[in-house]
Amino acid sequence: MHKFLRAIGFSKIKRRELDDLIGNIIKHPQLVRATNDSEGNEFAELSRDFASHIGITVRGIYDERDEFCCEYYYPYYIGSNITTVEPVDIERHAEKEAYAGVCDDAHLGITLIYYLQNAADYLAVNGRNAKKPFSGGSILAGLSVEGKILLPIADRTGNNPGQGSYGRAARFIEKAVDGEDRSPVSLSPDDIDDYSVISRRVEKEDILSIVNTTFMPYGIESDQYSILGEIIECSRVVNSMTQEGIYCLKLRCKELLFDVCINEADLMGIPEAGRRFKGNIWMQGSLCTQ
Repeated sequence: MHKFLRAIGFSKIKRRELDDLIGNIIKHPQLVRATNDSEGNEFAELSRDFASHIGITVRGIYDERDEFCCEYYYPYYIGSNITTVEPVDIERHAEKEAYAGVCDDAHLGITLIYYLQNAADYLAVNGRNAKKPFSGGSILAGLSVEGKILLPIADRTGNNPGQGSYGRAARFIEKAVDGEDRSPVSLSPDDIDDYSVISRRVEKEDILSIVNTTFMPYGIESDQYSILGEIIECSRVVNSMTQEGIYCLKLRCKELLFDVCINEADLMGIPEAGRRFKGNIWMQGSLCTQ
């Protein structure tokens, strides 16, 4: 079974129950998207919510008898805002009709890879042979099965810790990408100052009282990340089938805004706006095709 089913409130579901649930989604989907896939088959996504913007999508094709053949399923959480407007390259997975979005955002300093939620919409708009990067924006959200709540960093200056350095670094990275050779040189004195301050503080303080947010790859799968981000908004919803509680968190991480959902049983601490979330996530995203 899918590891991240528990993130959307299916922590105790059994194999037979899951098979019945998938069969029921196929018979009575809440949302259907259909188009032609990369091989010319009639490809479809059948989805159902079990909480607001949280649910399961079943993907497959219709055969010659117009019967749906399930290929795989995945749990999803739809984000609430555009996270990045950077151009996105879409790459197909080798083993199945699934896609990944790949983009370079200057705020992160790394290549961001996420699991594409609305593959049918992308195929319908761009066609199966489209190679041009998509530039309409991406709405990102993550599923987590382990996380904890941390208190905010004590700020003695009245400024948002790290905000200036993130913005400064992003500007220099953008200039370097555009071919301005002096940008890395200009960044070096700031890096040296930051290194000196951090080196002195780390001798007496815990690293989590110094580092405000982090975003880095986690494990061997390219779309999973270890993050530390500030909670902007939080709410609790209930899975309509299992009655398990789910926390929905809007996070600011490295100046990016995206949403994360986690089963309340897997979250250590009480989430509130202003506190921080630390955990591992599976990053998903949908393209703004309209």
